[in-house]
Amino acid sequence: MTPEEERKLAVTLFNRVWELMETDPRTPEENDELIHAAHASRYHWGNVGEPANSARGEWQCSRMYTVLGRAYAPLWHAQRCLEICTQHGIGDWDLAYAYEALARTHAFAGAAGESARFLELARGVEIAEEDDRDHLLEDLKTIG
Repeated sequence: MTPEEERKLAVTLFNRVWELMETDPRTPEENDELIHAAHASRYHWGNVGEPANSARGEWQCSRMYTVLGRAYAPLWHAQRCLEICTQHGIGDWDLAYAYEALARTHAFAGAAGESARFLELARGVEIAEEDDRDHLLEDLKTIG
């Protein structure tokens, strides 16, 4: 597979994960596809993408596991997302969503204090594009 083909596959898988996360209800087979597509997208982005693509893949894996109601896997992926952002000096939207993933995961696990801490960190990140900031703020409102 050429790098261009692998990049296209990574994008297709990433978008399929979003379709499946928004499907309600999902069949058990669709849940399986959701898990495998999220990890496959992350894998391919790791081969052909930039560090920001890897961070986004970890974020999507974390989000996917919270959608499926699984408590431990999302924390691992959310933390990896933040580590990649920190290691590579990635800020803006990606860093804000690393914090969003940690806030969502902690809220899901019942750790309200940690969730609130990461919500504040997410809100404090400077985001260059106003539309991206608005999208983040809307997502933060969905964290219980």
